[in-house]
Amino acid sequence: MPRCTRRIATLALLAGPFVSSCGVPADPDAAASGDVEAADTGTPAADGLELASLERTVEILHEKMTALAAAMPEESLAWRPMEGVRSVEEVYIHVAADNWWVPAMMGWEAPPETGVTADSETFSAYQSRTMPREEMLEALDASFVFFRQAIAESAGELDRRVSLRGSPTTVGDIWIRAVVHLHEHLGQSIAYARSNGVVPPWSR
Repeated sequence: MPRCTRRIATLALLAGPFVSSCGVPADPDAAASGDVEAADTGTPAADGLELASLERTVEILHEKMTALAAAMPEESLAWRPMEGVRSVEEVYIHVAADNWWVPAMMGWEAPPETGVTADSETFSAYQSRTMPREEMLEALDASFVFFRQAIAESAGELDRRVSLRGSPTTVGDIWIRAVVHLHEHLGQSIAYARSNGVVPPWSR
């Protein structure tokens, strides 16, 4: 198995700090569980990471998640499978919040109007917002554009060492963990859509 493939598989298994428990709002999930700060550690560099492949993965996630969100009728947005878990619209707002915040905590400034900074409190505040359907769709789309642009701009910085909740890691590692987290919520959103009789657009 190529080194990069082995690394990606390993990081996917280690992605716990970014992976939420399928939308339980009370849990500190995704990246919002702690700020990232610079650290001078002996963490192995994320060399060999294929940045173009990672960007393409985010592009696919962007296309699928925004198409699925747009396919959800307004009356289904407040639907949730049970009390205590995120509704349809809350999942999409959470994803947007994470897309703004993950780059911000590593030095890429989110648009001022989002109110999101490197401070995890701003992540929590953003994902607690309520938005009209069209505003939610626009925010989700814009957040993916920002997220992907930050990945593109990180070329040459993937080995930059940072600390996540006191654990040494790198910028490249965090991108992979964040993408794993996005895939979790895409799967969650597909299940929500199917439960509401909505067929994902790419499956038709």
